[in-house]
Amino acid sequence: MAEHRCPWWLGYVLASPLRRWLQGPPDFIRDYVRPGMTVFEPGPGMGFYTIELAHNVGASGRVRAVDVQPRMIHGLKRRLAKAGVEKQVDARVSFEDSLGLDDLRGAVDFTLAMAVVHEMPSPEWFFKQAAEATKPGGTLLLAEPAGHVKPEAFQAELDAAAKAGFAVTDRPVLRRVHAALLKKNAA
Repeated sequence: MAEHRCPWWLGYVLASPLRRWLQGPPDFIRDYVRPGMTVFEPGPGMGFYTIELAHNVGASGRVRAVDVQPRMIHGLKRRLAKAGVEKQVDARVSFEDSLGLDDLRGAVDFTLAMAVVHEMPSPEWFFKQAAEATKPGGTLLLAEPAGHVKPEAFQAELDAAAKAGFAVTDRPVLRRVHAALLKKNAA
C-alpha cells in the first residue's frame, strides 16, 4: 500500500476555493473531455475536478469516480447534488485490492489521474487497471504534485504507464504539477 493517503477531512480543503486560487481553475479539462465521453477519475476526493468533468461530458456522458474512502464519496455525492450533476457521475467506493472497473473494460475515453497515482499500492497496479478500462486510443492525463512527487518518482510512473500500453503524447504545463498526457496504444 502507498505510504501516504490523504485523510478524508482534507477533502474539504482540496475542494475549497483556496485550491482554485493556488492551482488555478480546472478549466483545462475542456481540452480533453467532450460531451458523450466516458471518463474515469480515481481518487476524486470531494469533487474539485469531478464537477467540471461532469459539466463537460454533458447529459449524454458519464464520469466514474472511485475512492477507497467512503467519507470522500459521501462528501462528493453531496457536492454533485448541490451542483446539479449527480446524474452524470457514478461515485463509488473502490476496494483496497481493485479499482472496481470490470464493468468499464475497454470503455473509458479519458482518465484524469490528478495527484493520486503516488497514493496507489504501486504505479504498475494502477496503470494495469487503467489500461484494461481504457479503449484503444483513449487518453489519460497523469499529474502529480511537484512538491510532493520528485521527478524520478514521476518518471517511474511514466515507465509503469508505458509497460501497461500507454505512450506519452504531450507534456502539458499545469501549475505546480508534473504532467503528461498518455494515449493507450491500439490493441
